[in-house]
Amino acid sequence: MARIEGVDLPRNKRIDIALGYLYGIGRKNGLDVLAKAGVEGSIRTQDLSDTDIAKIRDVLQREYRVEGELRKEVAMNIKRLIDLGTYRGSRHKRGLPVRGQRTHTNARTRKGPRRAVAKKK
Repeated sequence: MARIEGVDLPRNKRIDIALGYLYGIGRKNGLDVLAKAGVEGSIRTQDLSDTDIAKIRDVLQREYRVEGELRKEVAMNIKRLIDLGTYRGSRHKRGLPVRGQRTHTNARTRKGPRRAVAKKK
């Protein structure tokens, strides 16, 4: 089983798809990593040799920020916005949409499930 950056990649998927399981790596970056490592993208994860895994791991560590390091950076950026008291920071703090979306309707993903309002008697 291929384990890269603390994540077990799925065994029966193509490696270009399986790299997407890493936080911070999507389809495009996955293909770029494989090209730089010189590994064919159509190979299944279980068929990779140890040298191929080492090449991929080396490229990721050298050129990309993934998993814990990236999560930490994103969290620090959000914390900085909150500490500065910016509008975006206040939206993060209150759990509302940050990028100008409407909240009168929709925005249920950020706001969570509806809360019932008690009616007057």
